[in-house]
Amino acid sequence: MSNLIKKDIPELAVQRNFIETRADAQIKAQRPPLTAEERARPYAKYYDEPIAAPDPGHRTLMDSPIDPAKAIFPEEIGHLLDLKGLKSGDEAEVGWCSLPNGAGYIANTIFYPNATAEMIEWWFTWHALEDLRYRLWFPPQHGGIHLSPRDRARVLDESIPLKERNIGVTHYVIEDTNTGMSHIDITWRTAEQMSFDSKAFDKVIAASSMGIGWQRAVVETPHTITAPAIMCHLFYAEDGGLRQRTRFWQGYRFNALGKPELNLPSGERVPETEIKGLAQHNVDEFSRLRVILPKLYAEFGHSMVC
Repeated sequence: MSNLIKKDIPELAVQRNFIETRADAQIKAQRPPLTAEERARPYAKYYDEPIAAPDPGHRTLMDSPIDPAKAIFPEEIGHLLDLKGLKSGDEAEVGWCSLPNGAGYIANTIFYPNATAEMIEWWFTWHALEDLRYRLWFPPQHGGIHLSPRDRARVLDESIPLKERNIGVTHYVIEDTNTGMSHIDITWRTAEQMSFDSKAFDKVIAASSMGIGWQRAVVETPHTITAPAIMCHLFYAEDGGLRQRTRFWQGYRFNALGKPELNLPSGERVPETEIKGLAQHNVDEFSRLRVILPKLYAEFGHSMVC
C-alpha cells in the first residue's frame, strides 16, 4: 500500500508533526506555483482552466443577512429531509445570518446538471488524496489538503463502499473563506451521527458529505478565533442531475452524547465577516465544482490513483 501511495500519489506517506504541519501550511497559504511533478499530473490542466463567475443573482443573495427567523438550528436538522422550498432563490435556502445565540448560520443550494450520486461519492474521496486535486477545485482560495496515513489507507481501501470511505476520516485543509487562509480540519460523519433518521435519510438523499469542522487562522494573532462548525452537504436527485443543499452552523459541535451543542465562550459571537465570507465562498467553490465534476469524473472516475 505505501509503495502504491508514494508512486501514484505524490504526497507524504508519514504523519507530519505539529511543527512540520505549521511550516507546510505557511507555504501552502501562499498558493505557490505548481511543481514540475504536479504539472505532469494528467489533471493539472483543470488548475489552469478559466473559472466561470457564479450566477450573479445567486451570489448577490449572499450580500446581506437573511431574517434569523428563516433559519433552522442543528437540532432541527431532520427538516432537511423535507423537500418543500428546495429551490435556488428561496430566502430560506440561500442566505446567511447571525443567530440569537451568537452562532453563524449559512444555507445554500445549487443544481448540478448531468451529475450522479457516484460522482459526488468519488469526488469527496478522490480530491483528498493530493494537494493538486484540492487546489484545482477552486484555485483562487484552495491551498492544500492532507490525510493521516491511517485515513489514506481507508480512502484507498476498495473493500469499503465508496460512499463510506470518508466516515471517520479527517481532511486537513488549507483554505481561504474570504477572511484569510485558515486550517480547516473536517471529520466526516454518518447520517445517524448527524442526528438524521437513517431510514428516512436513505429514502430522500442520493449522496451526502457531512461532518464537523474546526477552523483556525494559518497566521494567528491575539484576536484569532478558533471555532467549530457543523457542516452538511446533501444531494437530491432531480431531472437532469442533482441538487445540493448545504447548511453550516458555525460555533456548534457535537457533544459526547452525539447531540449538537453551542461551543462559544459566554457572550461571544461568530463575527459576521466570518459568516458572510464562508457563505460567499460556498457559492463560488460549488459553482466551480458543478462545471468541472462531470468532466473530471469522465476522465478519472475509474480510480483513486490515476
